Amino acid sequence: MTTWGQSDIPDQVGKTFVITGANSGIGLEAARVLAQKGAEVVLACRSQEKGQKALEQIRSEKPGAKVSLASLDLADLKSVRAFAERFKNEHGRLDVLINNAGLMAIPRTTTADGFEMQLGTNHLGHFALTGLLFGRLLESAPSRVVNLASQAHRMGRMSWDDLMGEKKYDKWAIYGQSKLANLLFTCELQKRIEKKHGAAGGHPPVLAVAAHPGYSATELQGKGASMGGSKLEGWFMRMGNSVLAQSAAMGAMPTLRAAVDPDVKGGEYFGPSGFMEIAGPPKLVSCSAAAKDPESARMLWDKSVELTGVDFGGL
Repeated sequence: MTTWGQSDIPDQVGKTFVITGANSGIGLEAARVLAQKGAEVVLACRSQEKGQKALEQIRSEKPGAKVSLASLDLADLKSVRAFAERFKNEHGRLDVLINNAGLMAIPRTTTADGFEMQLGTNHLGHFALTGLLFGRLLESAPSRVVNLASQAHRMGRMSWDDLMGEKKYDKWAIYGQSKLANLLFTCELQKRIEKKHGAAGGHPPVLAVAAHPGYSATELQGKGASMGGSKLEGWFMRMGNSVLAQSAAMGAMPTLRAAVDPDVKGGEYFGPSGFMEIAGPPKLVSCSAAAKDPESARMLWDKSVELTGVDFGGL
């Protein structure tokens, strides 16, 4: 099916979603659609000001929408732990965790815990968040984790001797590494779920799925240029968004399909169906050989547990 769209999304009444970075772009568009379908949606955002505007926008479009705002800074494990505790205290179930927030090609800086910012936010923060909420996902089974990757994963390589870019920092190479990590995490998480909890009738209790938005017009492209002070790069990004990119609403469709399509299987990866997966309705897509390497996936898991102190209950 290459024409999957909003009309194919089942009713989501009674289901609870957490979407990181839901104040703009792909995350906001996914939240809008899910709220329209009756889901309870938690907007997990670093900027509470932007998050509040997103909340008001969704409520204005659907009065009575079950949507709330919560503070989450993925670049600070203390904040991640605090969010997870608040969520578990306030919500009895979690049907889908959408790990959407991310940074792209920014100058080198570090998180509150000393991790390189792109790997720390795009992967390690989400790894910790998923682990801290994994018990609630199991209790709510069948449930899902959706990790947002990128075509940039194809240029990514895991630099095991310099994961944090301390010896050499190339903002695009590090971004590619973080997106490759998203896919390795997805595969390893699914493998471990099935090994420990089984897959009765081919259906494990939690599905780990990935998606990428193609080339979609969001704030993501401009942040790196802005932080780096490059007016030329910023101009190119703006031109690309206006000429080549699809809308954020279309870019959210692979995420939504990964999150709610009843036919989705664990470990699958969704992206746009158009030329070079730049735009178009969502379909099942492939990833690089590096993203399917089991040894790299295991090594990343072990390293992530070491760095974050989150072990998914010994999964």
